[in-house]
Amino acid sequence: MPTFRAPDGTLLAYHESGSGPGAPLLCLPGGPMRDSAYLRDLDGLAGRRTIRLDLRGTGASGVPADPDSYRCDRLVGDVEALRVHLGLDAVDLLGHSAGANLAALYLTRHAERVRRLVLVTPGPAAAGIVPAPEERLAAARLRAGEPWFAEAYAALEEMAAGRGTEAVFAKVMPFFHGTWDDAAREREADTARQRNAEAAGVYGGEGAYDPAATRAVFAEFGRPVLVLAGEGDANTPPPTAAAYAELFPAARLEVLKDGGHFPWHDDAEWFAGHVAEFLDA
Repeated sequence: MPTFRAPDGTLLAYHESGSGPGAPLLCLPGGPMRDSAYLRDLDGLAGRRTIRLDLRGTGASGVPADPDSYRCDRLVGDVEALRVHLGLDAVDLLGHSAGANLAALYLTRHAERVRRLVLVTPGPAAAGIVPAPEERLAAARLRAGEPWFAEAYAALEEMAAGRGTEAVFAKVMPFFHGTWDDAAREREADTARQRNAEAAGVYGGEGAYDPAATRAVFAEFGRPVLVLAGEGDANTPPPTAAAYAELFPAARLEVLKDGGHFPWHDDAEWFAGHVAEFLDA
């Protein structure tokens, strides 16, 4: 497995696949701080060379000496070190969920290194966007016919009212997946095994984000941006994704009908088709 050194000396790992033409697609995982293995279905996406980064303290990457270095803004240096290590002038950058916050901060510092930007069900904290509780509930109500709906929706109402606990949060997980079947349950169980909880607690800590500065860079970023959302995603509901896309001069929003927070699982052909068309345009 290929590795490189972060600016502070931490040994980091990445996973490379495919050999298609064009700029490589660098994929940043969410979680936050989840092993990039959950993105392995994106390997070779759209016939391209893809690179998945294991963030420090996750997957095959090393644990840093300074746990404060898990903060999102401090991870930007790791992404840039990978680009330099690979000898790339520019990359196409994909961020999923919380990984979109890292993609956003990388863009604020290294916009000239980003050819095209793909934000998949993006976490919007770096841009200062907070999904309205009713937007989350409206997305969830699309699943009202499911046998598990009543318990999950009651838990989501608790969270919307600011009374969420870890146990309550676990009950809303069906709203993250377009289909809550055995495969989705297994993938959700993987989350606990793949996620660095300590690092996740630091990732969005105080000082990580400067929304005004980030929005200012977005407004000047004239290269193409693709925002992908799931119609039934209670984490990043479509209105939140639309508000995010509107921050860029050249962004396009695509919403997968009946999709959730992981749209490549819900409709792989739809997902790959939109990404391929966007990157090849």
